[in-house]
Amino acid sequence: MTAAAETLALIEANKRRYEELKAASHAPAALPPPTPRGSVLLPAGDLAREIIPGGWYWTTQLKAGEALRIALMDGPSSVAFIAWNAADISERLNYADTVKIQWTTALGKGRVLFSDMGRVMVSLIEDTTGAHDALAGGSTRASNRARYGNAVLRNTRDNFILAAGKLGLDRRDIPPAITFFAPVRTAAEGKLVWGEDTRQAGDFVDLRAEMDLIIALSNCPHPLDPAPSYAPKPVEAIRFPAPPAGPDDLCRTATAEAARGFDNLAR
Repeated sequence: MTAAAETLALIEANKRRYEELKAASHAPAALPPPTPRGSVLLPAGDLAREIIPGGWYWTTQLKAGEALRIALMDGPSSVAFIAWNAADISERLNYADTVKIQWTTALGKGRVLFSDMGRVMVSLIEDTTGAHDALAGGSTRASNRARYGNAVLRNTRDNFILAAGKLGLDRRDIPPAITFFAPVRTAAEGKLVWGEDTRQAGDFVDLRAEMDLIIALSNCPHPLDPAPSYAPKPVEAIRFPAPPAGPDDLCRTATAEAARGFDNLAR
């Protein structure tokens, strides 16, 4: 058997094993369609709001039970997200576990984001797009040069390095990012592609913190975004109180793995 044939055989064997494990797990509950734009109003009162200009970043602490709405103000943008446990920054967002534990790369209303310790950090309680990327990561200097040429433009990797420094953290503390409002899909041959882009002003995703968090956001174009110009629009981050995840909460019950993630958190 040639080396190429051995590689293909290994790929097929791994694929069969994955399907066997997925079939043996509890089937995920059917999730609802995306949240209709404008249908979920924020609580009344004076809420904490922050505008993140195109190309810039923002950090904040989010208490357990608080939620953060990330909203597109003037049109399409992509917002990269990383998080740490505020009580122990060695526990951080793990996008690989988020994908494999829930048996899907499709993030949307009803899904959760896991830490590298198997605990639920964040629940997606509302979401108008279902167009988020948990595979490709954020932009870098190299990806900007490949897309836009030699102009000096801000990128997510450098934004997160700056954010980490202001938080007293180092480059090694920066986990791979999940990017909201980035319709990345996997083609049949396994290649990552930019899917149908339906993002528009008024889109939002609501993230409920399940533990005290430190988060960082970067508002830079995604590296797979085919738009020829670098023109990220401003986004708004709005903090508000959210109802706790009760026994029948969609995010808690969508998969058995998510339920265990909440149990790990409770312990």
